[in-house]
Amino acid sequence: MTGAASGLGAATAAALAGAGAVVVGIDLPAGWAKAGSPPNGVIPVDADVTSETDVARAVAAAVDSGRPLRVVVNCAGVAWAARILGRKGVHDLDLFRNVVGINLIGPFNVLRLAAQAMSATEPADESGQRGLIVNTASVAAFDGQVGQIAYAASKGGIAAMTLPAARDLAQYGVRVMAIAPGIMDTPMMASITDEFRAALEATVPFPARLGRPEEYAALVLSLVSLDYLNGEVIRLDGSLRMPPR
Repeated sequence: MTGAASGLGAATAAALAGAGAVVVGIDLPAGWAKAGSPPNGVIPVDADVTSETDVARAVAAAVDSGRPLRVVVNCAGVAWAARILGRKGVHDLDLFRNVVGINLIGPFNVLRLAAQAMSATEPADESGQRGLIVNTASVAAFDGQVGQIAYAASKGGIAAMTLPAARDLAQYGVRVMAIAPGIMDTPMMASITDEFRAALEATVPFPARLGRPEEYAALVLSLVSLDYLNGEVIRLDGSLRMPPR
């Protein structure tokens, strides 16, 4: 479980632990320091998802937990924004590179190493199922707004790699799914004004509110139980289609 210290990741880690799983939660040291104590059943691990060494260590911790590695959820990400041409000049190349590195290369790094570990486990059922990997895309993958060029590109990459990843890993009994959330009520929204929140909620057709992290977590649990879902991106957005701004 990446991005486990806050937001969608924290809610999903708690839901999986509540369902009886032993959860290895990955986040940066600063994330864990801010979060405080993890939920019961969640083992906190300091790791950068873009680091092969860090992720390999976290996967090893999951393998050594006493349970086979069956579910991996990638929630770590950033939403840094900039226009291609703006008041401060041209889009910074390192900013673009870092967003893609964290939001796309990071999940792929976790996916490949987790899939390797899953492939070594005994099948969980007669169909040969070994595990599920869920990546987090975004509605920005399809409806990217002004200033979201880097974010939309990274999340579009998550959406695009879902089917080929599922096809690559089918022979090992590993499923790959992606969830594309809309506007979610995560800690990133804590600083917005009530007026701005109301304006955001009004853009969602129904229900006209922000999504809840617990709803993302509930969808993950559903994906775990529905093994015929594979290679697909599911929008969790109240039928929202983002305007240009």
